[in-house]
Amino acid sequence: MADELEGFHPGAFTRANNEPDTIFFAKRQQETLMDAGARTAVTALYQTALPATGSILDLMCGSLSHLPEELSPNSVIGIDVSRAALDANSALTERVVQDLNANPQLDMPDDCMDAVCLCDGLAYLTQPIAVLKEALRVLRPGAPLIITFSDNFHAAKATAMWQALEPEDRVRLISILMTRAGFVDLDTGEVVPPEDLNAWNDTVRAVIGRKTLAA
Repeated sequence: MADELEGFHPGAFTRANNEPDTIFFAKRQQETLMDAGARTAVTALYQTALPATGSILDLMCGSLSHLPEELSPNSVIGIDVSRAALDANSALTERVVQDLNANPQLDMPDDCMDAVCLCDGLAYLTQPIAVLKEALRVLRPGAPLIITFSDNFHAAKATAMWQALEPEDRVRLISILMTRAGFVDLDTGEVVPPEDLNAWNDTVRAVIGRKTLAA
């Protein structure tokens, strides 16, 4: 772990509020912090980046997975700290209550997922590389991890490093973490809201990486 976090300040992934996430997020509304336009942008990205079928793992999914209606996945497994949020998420076929900061291990076999999504969640991870390594382990060779985020977050629970960085530097942070976890073929991008659309104010940024193809 020390080598994985080389170059980071020892307090980089600490948070101001140490209350268990299961308690903290249970007190708050289940809706995403993204506005309607940003949610649409994430869905549009998923339309192009996710496989049309297969198994999808949605980490820290909350009550909305942003999946396009056109997709026909065989299964969508959602992991979140909130049972209420999971129950409200109609896209899921399986729901797992788990605090990835308390336990980053995923209870599933190697090479079983066709895609992993993490939307507006990396800001809160205190062991990001451990979680990303687990995502890599469960992905099939060549399958993508799609990380998206907006500029909105719960300040009490976002890590010190995340809050200290500008949005563009958060993309670089994610890229570094994904590379250290073993992802390859990283691709980054952003979608800026149009000036004439009042319902959309949040810029959406994304980093996509893939598991190395089997030799």
